[in-house]
Amino acid sequence: MARRGGMSMGGQGMMQQVKKLQQEMMRIQEELAEETVTASAGGGVVKAEVTGDQRCVSIEIDPALVEDGDVEMLQDLVLAAVNNGLEKSQELAAERLGPLAGGNLPF
Repeated sequence: MARRGGMSMGGQGMMQQVKKLQQEMMRIQEELAEETVTASAGGGVVKAEVTGDQRCVSIEIDPALVEDGDVEMLQDLVLAAVNNGLEKSQELAAERLGPLAGGNLPF
């Protein structure tokens, strides 16, 4: 016989679990926004700092690299450092959020 006018006890428990999971994911995402990873390129002459929610927050360039005047190389190194930082940030997010999603996150 079908129930009318409400959820079964099992349905309520499932909704509570979903709500709890959503709250935990939000908490972890907030923490990730505060955490940073640092990546480098060119043996450390260019460094990028990226948050756990994939935002590049700083770039550090060794002044000696600028003196050489090789703009193309500088651009390539900045790009490499940022991409490396984004990869590390995605790995951090997958590590933190993965257990909540059964390890199947699209990173």
